[in-house]
Amino acid sequence: MAESYPITAYAAVNALGESTRQVVENLREGLSGLRPCPLPVPFEAPTGALAEPAPRLSGAVGRHDSPTTRLAIVALDEVRATLGRALARHGAERVALIVGTTTAGLARTEEAHAHLLRTGALPGDYDLERQHAFGGLIDALRIVTGIRGPAFVVSTACSASAKALGSAQRLLAAGVVDAVLVGGVDALSQTTLRGFHSLEILSPERCRPLSHLRRGINLGEGAAYLLLEREGESAVRLLGVGESSDAHHMSAPHPEGIGALAAMRGALEQAGVSPGDVDHVNLHSPGTRLNDLSEARAITALLGADVPVASTKGYTGHLLGAAGATEAIFAIVSIEQGWIPQSLGADPVDPTLGVSVSTARREGRFRRVLSNSFAFGGANVSLLFGDAP
Repeated sequence: MAESYPITAYAAVNALGESTRQVVENLREGLSGLRPCPLPVPFEAPTGALAEPAPRLSGAVGRHDSPTTRLAIVALDEVRATLGRALARHGAERVALIVGTTTAGLARTEEAHAHLLRTGALPGDYDLERQHAFGGLIDALRIVTGIRGPAFVVSTACSASAKALGSAQRLLAAGVVDAVLVGGVDALSQTTLRGFHSLEILSPERCRPLSHLRRGINLGEGAAYLLLEREGESAVRLLGVGESSDAHHMSAPHPEGIGALAAMRGALEQAGVSPGDVDHVNLHSPGTRLNDLSEARAITALLGADVPVASTKGYTGHLLGAAGATEAIFAIVSIEQGWIPQSLGADPVDPTLGVSVSTARREGRFRRVLSNSFAFGGANVSLLFGDAP
């Protein structure tokens, strides 16, 4: 059985709100954050865009300015106090920083390219290494946080920030650090919107994961953080992480959910928890039939048909690199506050799935909750959270 670690702080910013409290309140009330796409694209594509763009960066981090880094820094505000105490307690060299993202500063490079087409030259303040590359994002966050321990990006598409939690767990278990700030962040970009559109899986209307009326996914943007420590006061702990790489297809899941099943089973085995002890699953389910069906088959094979499940992508859209960390927070909230969100848009549920979809908010005691993130190429991860002893 692996050591469990307390989540001593968390924060999220996305289409549901500009603060974690607002995000959670709107999730509880079943209010979608999906809205018309703010980027000029030649097709209908509702998105989970922020209501107001994050402000441009200035000062010491001004050279790192990009839409993604702006989001990453805005979302830090609510964990600064707890992070500051962790840095003081452990020392800056004993705190790590791991961030999951898919595109880093791609949106900034798109802006620079558009400027080049208009004027014949790149913007004078454009810096590929500081504004586009993964390292530029990490450098900016190091400046703002003061973290001096190991720092790196995980980029495994839609499971990136969930995978980052697995990396954090391993650093703590190996004794390399005493605390890890795990983040997930992605901003909307033309490349991602047009890329998913080319796969013919973008929905022209609000997405409806798990419904037989679904038409595909919506993309979103946001940032989320979780602070894991070796010791600390917390109502919820990370109990187990299961990872798999089934590599069935570049963009489609294994039809029987083999990789998803292996990830969920791995999380339970690592934590020493039986399938019957799982009270809820926050699904990866982004709103496509193949993803819904493969994940449902994996769940029924491991957990049975009665465990309550829900997808939260009808609230935020698919947050890509920020999805894993954001939905981990939603799982933690279910344990802390005793409710499961309505799976927005799921009614009428696809009857072929055979799982217990929450089409209305459920109240109760949820002590063990799985959060699933399954990515292109079969890069799967399942996180198990539980209430503290």
